[in-house]
Amino acid sequence: MRRLNRKKALNFVKELDAFPKVPESYVETTASGGTVSVLAFTAMALLAFFEFFVYRDTWMKYEYEVDKDFTSKLRINIDITVAMRCQFVGADVLDLAETMVASDGLQYEPVIFELSPQQRLWHRTLLLIQNRLREEHSLQDVLFKNVMKGAPTALPPREDDPTQPLNACRIHGHLYVTKVAGNFHITVGKAIPHPRGHAHLAALVSHETYNFSHRIDHLSFGEEIPGILNPLDGTEKVSADHNQMFQYFITIVPTKLQTYKVSADTHQYSVTERERVINHAVGSHGVSGIFMKYDISSLMVKVTEQHMPFWQFLVRLCGIIGGIFSTTGMLHGLVGFCVDVVCCRFKLGVYKPKSVSRSCCFLCFISTFFGTEH
Repeated sequence: MRRLNRKKALNFVKELDAFPKVPESYVETTASGGTVSVLAFTAMALLAFFEFFVYRDTWMKYEYEVDKDFTSKLRINIDITVAMRCQFVGADVLDLAETMVASDGLQYEPVIFELSPQQRLWHRTLLLIQNRLREEHSLQDVLFKNVMKGAPTALPPREDDPTQPLNACRIHGHLYVTKVAGNFHITVGKAIPHPRGHAHLAALVSHETYNFSHRIDHLSFGEEIPGILNPLDGTEKVSADHNQMFQYFITIVPTKLQTYKVSADTHQYSVTERERVINHAVGSHGVSGIFMKYDISSLMVKVTEQHMPFWQFLVRLCGIIGGIFSTTGMLHGLVGFCVDVVCCRFKLGVYKPKSVSRSCCFLCFISTFFGTEH
């Protein structure tokens, strides 16, 4: 009784077979079928090869949320060279609450403003990369994925011994400020605290020595990550007048970067530039110097590097192989059917009159379609 039930179950399962086996004696191989098979297998191999590279590639996913961190400090990384002697200039930060931030983290280093040939070549290369980034914003994803692996973005040291006097001042280092809008500026004279803000001792400096031509080698906010280029890196401005003001209006966006190489909390920013000559006689008021007014966005960007799951790669691979196999089989059958009909028409045209050729061809079409002979 059990054997009978088992036999019925096996017969029922056999009836559900969606892949019936055809005996080899009923299978006929042709040259056209072999050619189509070779083309199909070649297409499968090529598409599978390209799909593997798609599987290995990664992409950046951008998400936006409200920044809820208001207590932490914001780090400002600075490396600026001004074409004035260090004893004549001072740099500090004044936030929105008129609070002067201590600039103890900044160093003043006497240097030569003109770059050496190797430094000038590096600077031109950096400017070319910046121009490409402004035109092709998708290149930023490449920088995110290749952080910690690219060349350093800092200006290389001079390879020659300068003989000319040190006529410039390199201001570099970092500051920690509260996460509110502020103003980082470099102007004439050292900064001194004041009950209502601060002031600069500029009375002892002659106007003829004013020269705020400058070069921004690096300016970033948050954790400093090697390999990441910022919008102002490589910016060089030459002053056309002694009393000239350079203004940079910066909008900072907090950014969490998570890639397979690094995970860091940093900040991106966009900038708008403006420069003008200070001339009180024509109504252009202000103070000569370099002013960077920054504001912090309330939105935070999460940049995450993602990868295609392995199961999705298998599904796409099966779709490629099955799709090509089915499509080539249908096309081969359709072409073979059309060839049989055309060949049948020509054969009937040789032995039959032209008046009956259409009817005979129709019979040939029916017999070919239903697999009968006539």
